[in-house]
Amino acid sequence: MAVVVVTGRGGAGKTTTTANLSSYLAMKEYRVLAVDGDLYLPNLGFHFALDTVKYTVHTLLKNPDIDPEWAIYRHNETGVYVMPGSTQLQDVLGISPRKLVDILERVKYKFGVVFVDSPTGVPFDTLPTFQVANYQIIVVEIERSPIYSFETMVKNEIEKLKALGEKYNLNIGVVLNKVRESADVVDKIIEAIETDLDVPVLGWVPFDYNVPESINVGIPIVKYRPNSDAAVAFKEIGEVLEEWIFG
Repeated sequence: MAVVVVTGRGGAGKTTTTANLSSYLAMKEYRVLAVDGDLYLPNLGFHFALDTVKYTVHTLLKNPDIDPEWAIYRHNETGVYVMPGSTQLQDVLGISPRKLVDILERVKYKFGVVFVDSPTGVPFDTLPTFQVANYQIIVVEIERSPIYSFETMVKNEIEKLKALGEKYNLNIGVVLNKVRESADVVDKIIEAIETDLDVPVLGWVPFDYNVPESINVGIPIVKYRPNSDAAVAFKEIGEVLEEWIFG
């Protein structure tokens, strides 16, 4: 199974969500691969302290003769297998994003779940990866979206990404992240998404200052601070996701 994680705007926590949901399933003893599909602004490696490795997804894109296994690293703390991207400009220039599909096809059969951390916005460059996906998770930050402007945000963000997932016949779910609002406001937002857009909300994650700290040390919050508010929320979403995929 392949899960593509998307968002409409930067800073929503797409990569954090990818790192933590993949970690949750790996810690439940599923064989999980997390791939940095954000080829021009890759940062998945930072979340697993794998930002200075020799071989990356960019290495494979530039030299398809290299065995993809060389660019896969097991994160000791969580058990996630990670294919990070390169943060070096010279590695990003001149790549062919379409080759990412070939890489995914070569490795996905070895894993129970493959997460692809997609670029922000409509990912035109890596759109072919949707062909090998089964699920789409849309990450939405509602901290900067007051309830009176939520309708506009829904149209500009969720609807476009939902339409993209529907084009490829993906199962679509939403995760609300960095939530500061009260529970009653969140309930209204969830109702608006599920009723007006007919998309299930897998769960919501409160804003938590422990999350940046976990990124700095390269251990996702579900492992680094398992009792923190964000970790508990990600684990609850992970349970829903596990049932959604394997139930």
